[in-house]
Amino acid sequence: MSIAENILELKAKLPGGVQLVAVSKTKPNESIMEAYNGGHLVFGENKPQELARKHLELPKDIQWHFIGHLQTNKVKYIAPFVSLIHAVDSLKLLQIINKEAEKNNRTINYLLQMHIAEESTKFGLSRNKIEELIKQDQFRSLTKVNLVGLMGMATYTKDQDQIRSEFRNLKSLFQDLKISQFSDKPDFKELSFGMSDDYQLAIEEGSTMVRIGSSIFGERNYPI
Repeated sequence: MSIAENILELKAKLPGGVQLVAVSKTKPNESIMEAYNGGHLVFGENKPQELARKHLELPKDIQWHFIGHLQTNKVKYIAPFVSLIHAVDSLKLLQIINKEAEKNNRTINYLLQMHIAEESTKFGLSRNKIEELIKQDQFRSLTKVNLVGLMGMATYTKDQDQIRSEFRNLKSLFQDLKISQFSDKPDFKELSFGMSDDYQLAIEEGSTMVRIGSSIFGERNYPI
């Protein structure tokens, strides 16, 4: 099937309220344009300079999501246009995003990343660290960033019970924060978890945003 057909088939499986982020990292412009011409506008990238180049070269109504670990010195490349930053994992990073957003006279939406996996190699904050962070005056003083939800990556395992448990852990924190901190903030509503291998489980557990690449574009192309 073509890229556009893959997207249509995937979207047909997604319930209302679940957004598909087509993970286009390492993919050429031609592949992204196939998806775009099929009506898809939301794409995820994880390398700031590559994302900046694609933004320059591709249609301006594309909504670009940054989905990887973001280094503070790379925020400047994506701050002028990025629609959503998925993986904010420190106050320092958030302060830099706020500073760059101010320079560009815009507010940047973001998700806090919670560490839910067993692998120590995955990034993210513990539940306690997130709860502490959002109560800090330094956090509350940032006016050019807008927290719209949480993000997490499950352990890479075939154990579906473990994956489900990790997703539930993230959903539990989201629900607690919604009640205790953000009951009057309607745009605190996004839960970004679930990828090609586990997105159906993720949807069952409350994900509102799934990040899917290989099921759309095929296996990744790594530059030589």
